[in-house]
Amino acid sequence: MSDTPQSPGSAAAHAAHPAHDAHNAVVTGQFGPQASAYLTSANHAQGADLEQLAAITRAHPGAQVLDLGCGAGHVSFFTAPHAARVVAYDLSPEMLGVVAGEATKRGLTNIDTQLGAAESLAFADASFDLVFSRYSAHHWADVGAALREMRRVLKPGGRVVICDVASTGQPLFDTYLQAVEVLRDTSHVRNYAASEWMTMAAGAGFSVASFTPRTLDLDFKTWTARMRTPEPMQVAIRALQTAMADNVRRHFKIQDDGSFTLDTLTLELRVG
Repeated sequence: MSDTPQSPGSAAAHAAHPAHDAHNAVVTGQFGPQASAYLTSANHAQGADLEQLAAITRAHPGAQVLDLGCGAGHVSFFTAPHAARVVAYDLSPEMLGVVAGEATKRGLTNIDTQLGAAESLAFADASFDLVFSRYSAHHWADVGAALREMRRVLKPGGRVVICDVASTGQPLFDTYLQAVEVLRDTSHVRNYAASEWMTMAAGAGFSVASFTPRTLDLDFKTWTARMRTPEPMQVAIRALQTAMADNVRRHFKIQDDGSFTLDTLTLELRVG
């Protein structure tokens, strides 16, 4: 359960990106102190999307799996029993420490950890049969670069699967969604619409194998406590929820205590 040796990958992938580095420092600062909270989070530890990832892994016997932006490791834990090897990959050393410790507790000896950013994967070309990412992509500085890196490290016939919160693509709903997300967590970049994902995927050389929309119910107190959202930011979110038009409150099912529902997607990609 130690860091895996790094392979050079492509020179372009590992070029310096000062803007990415600055953002990645914000991500690490946000998530490192909260690593244990994400391990015990019910929203992260269960779900139909995790079951879907496990089923995809079972369909690829002996798979080498990359859990990209692994967080507390739930994708790794669900897929490791069906894989030859899983690499849990994340920007946060604290998150990786939680993954390694929990993998040991569960007896999952085929999980390794690796520190790094999604836009520069320290692996050789065609290293993995499956690349999975769940609730991480909305933090990435450059999704297009990350998708190109995923394609580079994917073996022929492999699959990439992205699970994330999704924008509807409707301007009013989108503006509200991005606003509450960044108020809650300053490392947030963007929740993309399905159409945006498909355009970015095509640009990286992927086609869509399957698309599954879902919803995610969030308890306001738990959602903000998990990210240690400052009180002024919580007040701003609640004020925004109250001030929005009725159709926004209906779509997101905003409740009196601030709890609400988000749209999510699971996008399975193949090369070509």
